Amino acid sequence: MQPTFVLVHGAFANSFSFAPLQAELGLLGHRSVAVDLPGHGFAATYPVAYQAPQDLAGLATTPGAIKGVTLADNAAHLIGILERAKRNGPVILVSHSRGGVTATAAANRRPDLIDRIVYVSSWCPVDLDVSAYYAEPEMATVDATGMVAAMVADPAELGLLRSNFRTADPGVLAAFKAAFLADGTDEELLVFLNTFQPDENLDAGGPDDRAQRDSWGRIPKSYVRLTEDAGVPLAMQDRMIREGDALTPENPYDVRTLTGSHLKWLVDPAPAARVLDEIAALLPAAS
Repeated sequence: MQPTFVLVHGAFANSFSFAPLQAELGLLGHRSVAVDLPGHGFAATYPVAYQAPQDLAGLATTPGAIKGVTLADNAAHLIGILERAKRNGPVILVSHSRGGVTATAAANRRPDLIDRIVYVSSWCPVDLDVSAYYAEPEMATVDATGMVAAMVADPAELGLLRSNFRTADPGVLAAFKAAFLADGTDEELLVFLNTFQPDENLDAGGPDDRAQRDSWGRIPKSYVRLTEDAGVPLAMQDRMIREGDALTPENPYDVRTLTGSHLKWLVDPAPAARVLDEIAALLPAAS
């Protein structure tokens, strides 16, 4: 039976960014489902203050629907989708960036629903919580200037992270480009920023959400490294691979590599689709 790829987005993103990749997968004969986690996609909040002309003061105080959404909510939502997808045959769960935290949490809870889990430069915490990894040497090259400058509200007061991706500040845009899409054009960056939503939830999980040997560790897994990723540096990607392999030495990562930045694989998705096609071929043949 043909597998279903279930695609999980990262922070501030949604299912819309996967459309070009889904087209390429479809042309290779694959079925795919792009997930919108709670508070994302058409459930997101786009305040009138976010429109032009922007009202930054109003944007900083307008409530957002994603307030109070937890990692447990994300995992439960994803599990519901995995249950439906599994009725049609094998499931390959693919995550990007912060989406790896949700994928890992879901895999801890329901490994029976996943035939292979794939991390594309995404977080799979093993030894530390995600927040703690940011203080590690592998993250020393990360420049958060753009994200910090684009924040328009106090997360503690608003109960969520809110970023102004529609800024026209050239310095912030340059920082975004360096962090996300240094190998793309300015036009591609602006298009992608306009697929982002302003809000993200605050919960990135804790110790109980790290990869667990007896559940997550049973699932065959692949890691797709992005060589030029400035947001999740290659050194950190390799560390997560090492930690996962140390946790389950009998079930190591199948490791693949794509040349490109954090978002290039979604802007120019044909190479990534070919890699996922190769990964799908690793599934056991139906008996």
